[in-house]
Amino acid sequence: MSTAMPFAADTTLLAEVTAAVKTAGLTLRDRHTPQARGVSLDEVVAEIHANDGAVLDVLREPLLRARAGSRWAEDELAGGALPPGEWWVVDPAEGNINHVHGMEDWAVTATLVRDNQPVLTVVHLPLTGDTYTAVAGGGARLGGRPLKASAKTDMGAALVGTGQAKPGEDTDTYRKIGESVTAMLTGGLVVRLSVPATMQLIHVAAGRTDAFYQFSDVRSGLVAGALLVSEAGGTVTDLAGEPWNTGSRDFLAAAPGIHAAALDILSPIA
Repeated sequence: MSTAMPFAADTTLLAEVTAAVKTAGLTLRDRHTPQARGVSLDEVVAEIHANDGAVLDVLREPLLRARAGSRWAEDELAGGALPPGEWWVVDPAEGNINHVHGMEDWAVTATLVRDNQPVLTVVHLPLTGDTYTAVAGGGARLGGRPLKASAKTDMGAALVGTGQAKPGEDTDTYRKIGESVTAMLTGGLVVRLSVPATMQLIHVAAGRTDAFYQFSDVRSGLVAGALLVSEAGGTVTDLAGEPWNTGSRDFLAAAPGIHAAALDILSPIA
């Protein structure tokens, strides 16, 4: 199969995926409240699972139908390489913890991963109506507007983001996060520590933020942003500087002009 054929098929598929994600976003928007839901940990977790279940009921079947032979990555908190072939990596409520606490930083995401590389993605923000899309080789867009990564070359002027990938990570990961924030506060301008990853990575793709890094490999939080940033002209690697894929242990997406400087700060910690 020629390289042109998958690109053409992916481009045709994008409209169908966008429609499905937007429809699922209506379900999540209808579940949003301006106040926090749940007091105990059990109550908060129940709200999170209810969000996931409601959106997946709307989203799973249309995506699998849209791409014959595709498979579904069941565990949204899983990391590591997927078996060969095409997989839907979906986060039905990216930023679910924000959603159930009445905040606004959340989205619905769907990404087609082919042989461990994201090739198509849709990130929809139901509260604003913003939709970020990318197809490998076709650029990244917000609506119809092309996205372009930051042109900064001075690490000292950089706005950098990071955060934990999921609750209950190991203490070594928490140590790395803490050490890296200290190092980045010295080497960069401002460090933004928040969740979820995708909501930071759309800003890297749009040139609003200059870099985002993470010491974990939860794929559902990274695949969409990795494709958006790379298609917007950014550089996406692991923290050893090797090209990133779903089997990578850690992650850095940055403006090309500061990527090497960010690696110099982060690789000794990683």
